Amino acid sequence: MVTGAGLVLLHTSAAHVPVFDALRDRNHPGAVLRHLVVPELLARARVEGPEAVAPALLEVLAEAGPGPVLVTCSTIGAVAEALAPALGAPVLRVDRPMAAAAVRTGARIVVLATVESTLAPTVELLAEEAGERPLSIVTHLVDGAWERFAAGDRAGSLDLVAAAVDAVTDADVIVLAQVSMTGATELVTTRIPVLSSPAPGLAAGLGEFGAA
Repeated sequence: MVTGAGLVLLHTSAAHVPVFDALRDRNHPGAVLRHLVVPELLARARVEGPEAVAPALLEVLAEAGPGPVLVTCSTIGAVAEALAPALGAPVLRVDRPMAAAAVRTGARIVVLATVESTLAPTVELLAEEAGERPLSIVTHLVDGAWERFAAGDRAGSLDLVAAAVDAVTDADVIVLAQVSMTGATELVTTRIPVLSSPAPGLAAGLGEFGAA
């Protein structure tokens, strides 16, 4: 059962809210989630780089009040985690538990993303989670998928992502770098493990942070 004000989730798309509410209802009934949606953080990070949004991000999180925060945007996740000492509250990027699972699964990792600004932070996170273990990481941008998602064509976006997943033939594990790509796991036919971030990220946010 949730204690205090619950877990704050910072999103850069309103489409992520029902994804996490559904996961809460299925896997963590009774948990309290507080959603913040700030699309301009991603828009600015894509143009100026993730570090450019640090001051605005700190202000947003500070105004959210004390308590644990789960950041669901992979582009700004590392910047958000680094703000934890200034906030005085734990901050977790949603893709960290997924990255940890990926490097445990195998050394040959294919990272798929629909936004280019997500690729470098995801590769850096995988390397961080791997530590001394060698990795072979291949990245691929799924052309057109983000444009369809942004236009409200979620099904069309997921179809493109699923096709890109099924085109991968040489990997131990495939990582879907963004929350918006998660639904593609239900469409793929590959035998290669495909990992997405929302379920393990929410579980870690609620469990490790003591929000559940």
